[in-house]
Amino acid sequence: MRAAPLPPAVEARLAQDPRAWLCTLRPDGSPHVTPVWFVHAGGTWWVGCAEQSVKVRNVLADPRVSLALEDGIAPVVAEGVARVRRSAFPAQVVAAFAGKYDGWDVRRPETPQGRRVLLEVPVRRWLLAGTAQ
Repeated sequence: MRAAPLPPAVEARLAQDPRAWLCTLRPDGSPHVTPVWFVHAGGTWWVGCAEQSVKVRNVLADPRVSLALEDGIAPVVAEGVARVRRSAFPAQVVAAFAGKYDGWDVRRPETPQGRRVLLEVPVRRWLLAGTAQ
């Protein structure tokens, strides 16, 4: 069964909101919540992060995640199973990050010894303003 299309207001927020909150699970099962830059395309969230980050370490141990846009009035929450992409970043995703974040290159490491990865999170379930899809 296919999920219903997202309302236009939600699509607009996914395109424009600068941050989302990513929740991963620590080894003890407790949540780790952090703000992230993201793009959303074709039912998939993409999050750029440092390979050595806590969020990547958590995803490698347990890939279940949720992402939420900052809004207490019309919440947008997505649940999915993340995959860590270490190479072959899709060109359209790189371009989307650059367009959304003033030319930022999601592939560029933050430190000389660092390496960037992408979290690829296809949405399994949406929770929109009190409804679940």
